[in-house]
Amino acid sequence: MENSGNHQDVVVPPVEGVAGGGTAYGWNDGGTHGLNALKGSIDPAGIPTRHLAHVWFMPSTANVGTQDMPRHLEPINLLAARNERESVQIAIRPKISWGRSGVAGIVQVQCNDLCSTCGDRLVVGKSLLLRRVVPILGVPDALAPLDLPVSQISLVPGETAALWVSIDVPSDQPPGQYEGEILITAVNEDAESSAQSLKKAERHQLYRELKGCLDLMEPIDGKPLDEVVERVKSATTALRRILLSPSFSEISSDNGSIDLTDEDTISSLSVRVKLNLTVWEFILPRTPSLPAVFGISDTVIEDRFGVQHGTAEWYEALDMHFNWLLQYRISPYFCRWADGMRVLAYTCPWPVDHPKSDEYFSDPRLVAYAVPYSPVVSGNDAAKDYLQKQIEILRTKTHWKKAYFYLWDEPLNLEQYDNVCNMASRIHAYAPDARVLTTYYCGPNDAPLAPTPFEAFVKVPNFLRPHNQIYCTSEWVLGNRVDLVKDIIGELQPENGEEWWTYVCMGPSDPHPNWHLGMRGTQHRAVMWRVWKEGGTGFLYWGANCYEKATTPSAEIRFRHGLPPGDGVLYYPGEVFSSSRLPVASLRLERLLSGMQDIEYLKLYASRYGRDEGIALLERTGLYNGPERYALDHIPIDAMRGEIFNACRS
Repeated sequence: MENSGNHQDVVVPPVEGVAGGGTAYGWNDGGTHGLNALKGSIDPAGIPTRHLAHVWFMPSTANVGTQDMPRHLEPINLLAARNERESVQIAIRPKISWGRSGVAGIVQVQCNDLCSTCGDRLVVGKSLLLRRVVPILGVPDALAPLDLPVSQISLVPGETAALWVSIDVPSDQPPGQYEGEILITAVNEDAESSAQSLKKAERHQLYRELKGCLDLMEPIDGKPLDEVVERVKSATTALRRILLSPSFSEISSDNGSIDLTDEDTISSLSVRVKLNLTVWEFILPRTPSLPAVFGISDTVIEDRFGVQHGTAEWYEALDMHFNWLLQYRISPYFCRWADGMRVLAYTCPWPVDHPKSDEYFSDPRLVAYAVPYSPVVSGNDAAKDYLQKQIEILRTKTHWKKAYFYLWDEPLNLEQYDNVCNMASRIHAYAPDARVLTTYYCGPNDAPLAPTPFEAFVKVPNFLRPHNQIYCTSEWVLGNRVDLVKDIIGELQPENGEEWWTYVCMGPSDPHPNWHLGMRGTQHRAVMWRVWKEGGTGFLYWGANCYEKATTPSAEIRFRHGLPPGDGVLYYPGEVFSSSRLPVASLRLERLLSGMQDIEYLKLYASRYGRDEGIALLERTGLYNGPERYALDHIPIDAMRGEIFNACRS
């Protein structure tokens, strides 16, 4: 977050007398050693940080609230495959106040590269990211960006703050043991971190110039020697200009010498959080094994960011959201709803004959893409010809097998079901092999298909066949009756290309897995465990950015009335938390990613030992037995991943 002090100020009054006075400050756990000598004004520059603040770590599935009590600090030990993101949290709680203006104090957080004994590195800012956990409606959820490698955060008296540390392991990272540390240091309010030494404008200018050098040098493979020489000369000139700029004048006047006294002093006072990471040889496939399609409301983007439908700014905004979401192993689609829950779903805003279309659909990270039934942007083409033309073009592409048509969201009556069939018939007239997806939780309520609601629900495939290929059912219908899955699957014809996908939305509710705000972390992650165990071949989520309408990017985030908090919102506008335009992920989105990665682990194990053994592993470790019987803490997650690591490593 950018502000004048480069630290995150939380404007709240000091908490006094909570939980019996001093206990609100974490003084009830015997952590007062070293505090008796601290009287009067406190200067953190000469006091070990451990005397001023508690620091400990928590797993990524923990919801670290402001009143979480301190724990003993232990080294962090993580396991990650290549092309995997693994995350952990660091909690900080002040023991005593050393700041002013209602702030307990400021701590500086410094991250270092993770290094192996062979000299390989996971670099801060590229592979190692740091974000601050921000409460939404009092629940830890948003992950606001922090400067790297050094940042500062404000602590509030009597409250615990949490940092989210993510490590992205590249696909080509050498396996091995990596070690590093994160330094937490109490500092004065006027302390200047290295990230503050340059003003924002200077940092942007420096970034642009350094990126220009990198752009000159990166695409040199296969280039003629004389061209490479010219590129090196240009980059050298640019780097010399940077070194001679005013930003480095003080350093250059000292002939590059650096006084390390201050840094050494700070380091000796810091709390050192040891981080050990085992990178193993397994590489998560770049193309996710499970198609997980997630809706992005284009009207929300248009309203909040003030972009007009079909303009260059509109394409740019949608493109940014699409590419940002791919890192979470999901396949985004943009959407807008019409009367009766008819939905216009499309993955690429550009027409199918535009170069961007092939770029989107050929991306190996994209498992499935939605083809719009009608034009996304009005043009000269007649609407009646639009569908036929785009299908004719797409069917010539190798990525056509990824395509699907999502026409209607949860049809309820005979008229709506008939509309689905009529639209699908038109599609299949041009492409008999096209896949039509329909989400539903009941049959037509005005023409019962069977005596009971569940029996009618099970009979929907017979009613929609042959117009529908992907039957996407609500997990809410199943309740805790996992035995009913076989009834649903029994009605499908996989030999004819029929698939069973599932979805969650308003339901199911607690204690079942879902992504509602306030649910436990393992509950969020268990959504994908459930999909894998039940045997679903795909997943759909209706909306990831469906907060209430706003007309300013930085406007307050409000969840939609009538929906459980967090339903339909998995990330937030970046402008609410900082000057960055990039979206801000929620804890729930990160846990969704972890669940998607768990599926790859389970698939690897099943490929070696069989699916039945994979299910037995889920149950044996206590990770997941059913929608009301799954892990409540992180221990079974480590147990499952550890067993797969030991059983499948070379």
